[in-house]
Amino acid sequence: MISAVLDTNVLASGTITAATPPGQILDAWHAGQFELVTSEHIIEELSRTFQKPYFRDRLSNKATANFIDLLQNEAFVTPITVKVQNVATHPEDDLTIATALSAKADYLVIGDQPLLDKVGNSYRGVALTTPNDFLKILQQVS
Repeated sequence: MISAVLDTNVLASGTITAATPPGQILDAWHAGQFELVTSEHIIEELSRTFQKPYFRDRLSNKATANFIDLLQNEAFVTPITVKVQNVATHPEDDLTIATALSAKADYLVIGDQPLLDKVGNSYRGVALTTPNDFLKILQQVS
């Protein structure tokens, strides 16, 4: 089974509606089509993201708490054991890349086009892909 790290924006966006590619990716995870890998860093960043007005207006506190709980209990939460610095366009995103490297994930699903432009489709053995392209990958392997 393939494994993937979803960046915080993909996770957060996926909680809003299943009709979007991030929502479809979360549905695929629930259906067991891939192993979701995350880290305490990503979970903490997601918790902060859920406090922003956009998400507070769209998701109840219970819904966000349930999703965080689901990640902590159903996703593979990896410790960050690999150091990554000055790769991502934002320093906190280096920890997302480090999550994928630490877990030896197959994919890192990101919506950060500047990072894709900078790094390309692969970084140290982990394939970087957009949500749309990851959906295509999931269709090919299922």
